[in-house]
Parts: sequence; structure tokens; C-alpha cells
Amino acid sequence: MPFSREQIAQRAAAEIEPGSVVNLGIGLPTLIAGFVPPEDGIWFHSENGLLGMGPFPYEGDEDPQLINAGKQTVTVVPGGSFFDSAISFTMIRGGHLDLAVLGAMQVSMQGDIANWSIPGGRTLGIGGAMDLASGARKTMVLMTHLTKDGAPKLLANCSYPLTAAGVVNRVITDMAVLDTSPEGFRLVECAPDLSIEDIRAATDAPVIA
Repeated sequence: MPFSREQIAQRAAAEIEPGSVVNLGIGLPTLIAGFVPPEDGIWFHSENGLLGMGPFPYEGDEDPQLINAGKQTVTVVPGGSFFDSAISFTMIRGGHLDLAVLGAMQVSMQGDIANWSIPGGRTLGIGGAMDLASGARKTMVLMTHLTKDGAPKLLANCSYPLTAAGVVNRVITDMAVLDTSPEGFRLVECAPDLSIEDIRAATDAPVIA
């Protein structure tokens, strides 16, 4: 049985070291904030100018001025701070983020990531993803293993324009947890009731046990 979106986020939360400064990208990564114990002292960064982002607010408690990079309303933990984009990107480009958690359309076994443009499709620009993927000390990707059409998103080589090359360390999909390597994706864990054969069948690159 594949992992649900919440299970992917919960599994990703378990990867984060206490005391880390972590950027949560748009989409699936934003769910992680709801699964991290406050005592772990993890500081979540949002590229629009927030350090100390908390989980999503309960219905009725939303503050329209407190939003993440995806324009979703969020909460702020005690000690959180606000700043402009210049400061935010100085933090990103200056190597002050321990981890960036991003979504992706494709990831290669060498750790390349493509998450901003589909050839022939609508392209709005690369945004901050390039800075995050290149500036953070580590990059983890959360994504579905297959496209809506059933095509693999984990590949030997990306066919979409790259966001950054050789930066992804770990990928958590709805089917598995894998690490990148020049030899192929190294399987860390399968989703319940799935086998390495299932993962290999859904991956267009070697999968190593």
C-alpha cells in the first residue's frame, strides 16, 4: 500500500535532525511542520521571509498576513521572525540552511532535480528553487513515484530542464525511501506491502538493495 501524503510528510519529519534550520518548499513539504515535536528545536524557513514557521492553523484561527511561499496561511512559533526577501535569500545563498525539502517533477540517480518546467508546458519561472537546491547543505525531495499517466519520475537522467545538478541526497515517494548515487537509487525502505521488484518496475534507473 503506497504512503499517503501525510505519511510521506511524517516519514520526512523523522529525517530532520534536532536543531536544524530547514526550508519547506511549496506543496507536499509544507505538511512536515505538523509532524515535528516542538522540543526538537527545528526552525522552519519560508523563502518569502519567515523563520519559525509552525504548522497550519486550525480553521477559524487563520491570519491572512501570515503565509508561506505557496500563499497558504501558517502559524509562527515563539521566537519566530520576519524579514524581507533580500535577507531571506542571503540566508539561502549564504549556506545558512541545513536542509531544503522540495517537491520535484523528476530526480535522477545522480541527484539532479527538475522541478520548474515541463517542455511544451506552461512555465512561470524557476523562482527560488534554484537557490534553495544549490544553497542548502542537503536537499531532500518529496514526490509521487509516478506521474498521473504512470510514467517514472525517478530516472537515470532527467529529461526536463534542471533546477540544480547533483544536489539531492534522499527522495521520499509514495512507494519508497531512496538515496541517490552514481550507481543507481539505493533503497532504504519500501512502503507497506511493496517489494523492491515493485520499486524497480516503477523506476527508470537501477534500484540497489
